[in-house]
Amino acid sequence: MDKIKNTLERIKPVSPDLLQQAQLLLDNKTKPLGSLGRLEEFACRIVGIRGSRQPDISKRVIFTFAADHGVVEEGVSLFPKEVTAQMVFNFLAGGAGINVLARHAGAEVRVVDVGVDYDFADTAGLIRKKVARGTRNFAKGPAMTREEMQAALFVGIELADKCHAEGVGLVGTGEMGIGNTTPSSAIIAAISGKKVSEVTHRGTGIGDAALLNKVRVIELGLAVNNPDPKDPLDVLSKVGGFEIAAIAGLVLGCAANSIPVVIDGFISTAGALIASELHPNVRDYIFAAHQSVEIGHSFMLERIGVEPILDLKLRLGEGTGAALAMTLIDAGVKLLKEMATFEQAGVSQG
Repeated sequence: MDKIKNTLERIKPVSPDLLQQAQLLLDNKTKPLGSLGRLEEFACRIVGIRGSRQPDISKRVIFTFAADHGVVEEGVSLFPKEVTAQMVFNFLAGGAGINVLARHAGAEVRVVDVGVDYDFADTAGLIRKKVARGTRNFAKGPAMTREEMQAALFVGIELADKCHAEGVGLVGTGEMGIGNTTPSSAIIAAISGKKVSEVTHRGTGIGDAALLNKVRVIELGLAVNNPDPKDPLDVLSKVGGFEIAAIAGLVLGCAANSIPVVIDGFISTAGALIASELHPNVRDYIFAAHQSVEIGHSFMLERIGVEPILDLKLRLGEGTGAALAMTLIDAGVKLLKEMATFEQAGVSQG
């Protein structure tokens, strides 16, 4: 727990002075005040987080964390768990949606095995940080031990620390894990007190009967484990997942290292929710990439206090939404750095 405590102690508020300075710079550009809308917000926030009026976010990394879930044996997903490992190979080959969109965004994809039920050989591009071969079935007991949860959390913190050492200016989160919308729904239900049916959707596209079963399984898991809503790490260990824990650690680590972090959809936001429940300043470092189709996502974003950048009806995960949002954050920063002022352009101010 010392590592978690030390990380939390390093998280500071974003400087309001820098935010104001950035806005003054933008207000002096050749445009009506506020006319570039949220792009101005993105630029100001990056300045505040990075601590520079000329921030460099050219080095961008998206982490796609992969893990399996014991609760899949309850029939909560359309796909078998073997697909998790198969998709990891697809990521490494560069053929998945996240690979295409990361290339588009100028970001590097780093694939992390934090809990896949498959033993990967040494493979170029794969970061092997396996805690266990998937979580246990949380309908029957805790998904993880406290020690396993902490180990997965540490994976994310250490990767964020490494990004700081490398000079990475913008980080994105992504995931792959068959069945992982089930723990994500369980997490928001446990923390918010909402009915499970209010925060649970179709995931990979299950039908009505399977959705009713999914709700039943989550309700059972919450009843069996009785997670403490005031203790986010208790919730995480009892009904979470290894990739969700690693994302929570990554978000905490990014906040501690003054790195802006772009969270993807429902599962990534579950990790970010855990992180934000642990420290009030974490939300200031989070960019919410998009509004997912998953109905529980809006409750998570509201709880954290962040507004999604996009609403494209995405539900793939992997970090795809984060990659797209990165292009808009980058656009905001480029406007701040490259757009002429009224004086430079010889344009009269109104």
